[in-house]
Amino acid sequence: MVQRQRSPSGPLEIDFTAEDVARTRFAISPLWEVVAGIRVLKGADGHAMHRRWADEVRPRLAAAKLDLTPLTSLVVVPTTTIPGFLVPPPATPQPSLDLELAVLRATPPELLRTSSPDTRAAVAALREDPGRGLGRLADAIAGYWEIAVAPYWPGILALLEADIAHRARQFAEGGAEALLAGLDPQVTWDSGALQIPHCRLRGIRRLDGRGLLLVPSAFVWPRIFSVIGYDQWQPTLRYPPRGVATLWEGRTRPCPSALAGVLGRTRALLLAELDAPASTTELARRTGHSPGGVSQHLTALRSAGLVSGHRMGRTVFYARTRVGEALVQGCDP
Repeated sequence: MVQRQRSPSGPLEIDFTAEDVARTRFAISPLWEVVAGIRVLKGADGHAMHRRWADEVRPRLAAAKLDLTPLTSLVVVPTTTIPGFLVPPPATPQPSLDLELAVLRATPPELLRTSSPDTRAAVAALREDPGRGLGRLADAIAGYWEIAVAPYWPGILALLEADIAHRARQFAEGGAEALLAGLDPQVTWDSGALQIPHCRLRGIRRLDGRGLLLVPSAFVWPRIFSVIGYDQWQPTLRYPPRGVATLWEGRTRPCPSALAGVLGRTRALLLAELDAPASTTELARRTGHSPGGVSQHLTALRSAGLVSGHRMGRTVFYARTRVGEALVQGCDP
């Protein structure tokens, strides 16, 4: 099971050997961001850090009329346990959602289990027909992703990659101790053991030479989650990345002159405006250009791979791609 961490009477200690340190690695998981984002939409964001995102995606999800029951029935708030099979730790550093969904669809029936009474009925239904049930679950995740995560993914990915780069510098400058001790205020490193608060586990757990998988997550703050106790999976710790509080800040910036010199002022302005997904009509209102003109410029930006379009009902929302995000950030004075 994936366990949310909260303050208990005593910590869980994860004991490291030299081999464990050597095999500790980082990964990014789109599938986990889906599940963590669903928790936010269901009320787990007590500090309202993700309110701007939630306020934008809720009406779009409602308009799309997706059947998200296969997913939402497995993610119950405030239950502290998420069925582990729903979010298997990624085997590669940066898998695509399609790759993670392929793994989910191939989940062996014996792994379809849960320790939470709140998700027991949903898991039992999956076990009755795993092929059909996992297919419906994967389809629900893919539909949710297209509306609620994909338009925002370049910015989220940039945040997660920046965090991993920072941790790599910590390791280079201070070794494994600096890396592990600096993950999160809830995590401490002492005498070869990582101490984390856990809602039900106490005492020492060993990694048995598998190392620890570290996964930064945009939607997990202010908590940390762990996957401990699965023989077939590498033990995993999901933690909030540095700078997550700035993720949804309004960052509308003037058109960068250097970018305008390459793309033209209007296209550079439209690209700079897409800090959050927006429709042609909304962009026209904000920039003062006609909807027809904005549409032509967006078509050119899309052909160049700088923006992507995401249909939600009758409206297409445009968002910067990863390349577009890097271009705007690189030109930001």
